[in-house]
Amino acid sequence: MNGTHAMLSHFPIGFWALATLMILVGSFMTGRLADISRAALLPVLVLSLLGALAAIAIGFIVWPMAANLASPLARNHILMAFWSLGIYSAITVLVWKAGDTAFDGARRWVLVILALTGSLMFASAGTLGGHLTGSTTAFSQVLSLMGWEVYTTFYSPLWVIAVMVLIGIALGVLGIMSQRRIG
Repeated sequence: MNGTHAMLSHFPIGFWALATLMILVGSFMTGRLADISRAALLPVLVLSLLGALAAIAIGFIVWPMAANLASPLARNHILMAFWSLGIYSAITVLVWKAGDTAFDGARRWVLVILALTGSLMFASAGTLGGHLTGSTTAFSQVLSLMGWEVYTTFYSPLWVIAVMVLIGIALGVLGIMSQRRIG
């Protein structure tokens, strides 16, 4: 069953990476490729969420909760997986609700910021999952440089919390500005 979780985890990671690329192409390029990226984004996001839910469910079935909660590494892995799921769920709702206008004006920047933030989250979740299976990556060194010791730290460094608050405020302002332009 351990292999099943690892295998299933690659589906949301791949789809989220693809969705991030599609958001960047749809936001900053013009032409047929940008149009295709915008049109195909919602199905890719829906598939990513289904894959993520399956991977998370299997992960909780495979490993006992007591074991997960005893390890800072496992807790961080779970936390990053849920952050990734939350961010890409928000992107999915935004794309679904905004439809063809998801890439217009300030909404484009909301998608770009969320996608890039989500990329950092799923990269962290994948790296921590790799550590849990004994496969360390070079990205672990990047996390270490940012003040996060993957085997012992169970917190977000203060600068990460500050950046998240600033991003939240910026996205709120962009949303209000967007609503005023529409209304």
